[in-house]
Amino acid sequence: MTGRRLVLWRHGRTTWNSINKFQGQEDVPLDEVGEDQVRRAAQVLLGFTPTHIVASDLSRAHKTALALSHLSGVGVSLDSDLRETFAGSWQGLTRAEIIERYPDDFAAWGGDSNVRPGGGETRLEVADRVIRAIDKALVEVPTGGTLVVASHGGALRAALGRLLALDPSQWTALGVLSNAQWSVLVELDENIPKPEGLKWRLQEYNAGSLPEPAMGDDR
Repeated sequence: MTGRRLVLWRHGRTTWNSINKFQGQEDVPLDEVGEDQVRRAAQVLLGFTPTHIVASDLSRAHKTALALSHLSGVGVSLDSDLRETFAGSWQGLTRAEIIERYPDDFAAWGGDSNVRPGGGETRLEVADRVIRAIDKALVEVPTGGTLVVASHGGALRAALGRLLALDPSQWTALGVLSNAQWSVLVELDENIPKPEGLKWRLQEYNAGSLPEPAMGDDR
């Protein structure tokens, strides 16, 4: 690998995840299942030989990052810009409760990146701050280095849409990231022709294993 690698890693399970409760920026810790998930995931991610790790300052993401830090010896930087979507009045409600109380808003939010869930942030605003945090962390990552970003499902999904230069209307085509799973992007060679704004190629999405070497069918 000549360019840099970017690994976007969702935190492990929490008790709120287990009952489908919207966490947003509430600081809900990992449960026992989540702690086990991130320990096992960290052992696999060690195969990437991470050079830098940055995490959301919410404890579920921070503790996820620490599992890899303890194995790799790489320190963890915290950045509040990597927090999950702020969802206002929806935070602390289950999916069923949100649908019951805010049916129209919930239906619109599913496909419109300009909707404010619970009066909170739009996906576009979330993408802006998460990309800001990633760009800041990448400044320290050398050619051939790997940055692991421990964050949250909605935040990482929005960032991926931006990193892949997708139109916001297409972001919902990206499936939900599972707890303690990750997506891998590799930096494109600046000398290779590519669409304007595209700097990264998606190598794996919602993965639990390391990518297998592959030869493109166009080569």
